[in-house]
Amino acid sequence: MVKNLEDVQKLGKDNVEAALKSFGALSKGVQTIAIELADYSKKAFEQGTAATEKLIGAKSLDKAIEVQSEYFRSSYEGFVAQATKLGGLYADLAQEAFKSFESQVAKTAK
Repeated sequence: MVKNLEDVQKLGKDNVEAALKSFGALSKGVQTIAIELADYSKKAFEQGTAATEKLIGAKSLDKAIEVQSEYFRSSYEGFVAQATKLGGLYADLAQEAFKSFESQVAKTAK
């Protein structure tokens, strides 16, 4: 009976430690993603402002279309690159958050 109680207490302690590690990894990952999104938003705003200034300064319709097309192309490419990068960050976040629980699951499966 005492042995079982000690096992339950140890399991509880191990689970709390795993949860704390997971929350730490989760916090760090979310912070990294938030910083990345803020940087991307700032960069996209600056590029949009620069494109608007070029568009206003365009002397002809052809030049305005060229400026707009260049902006749309670079915006799309930037978005795809950012989405790919964020996908990797989210995958890393999930891996790190659940890594501490892998050993717990292995222990209970025995």
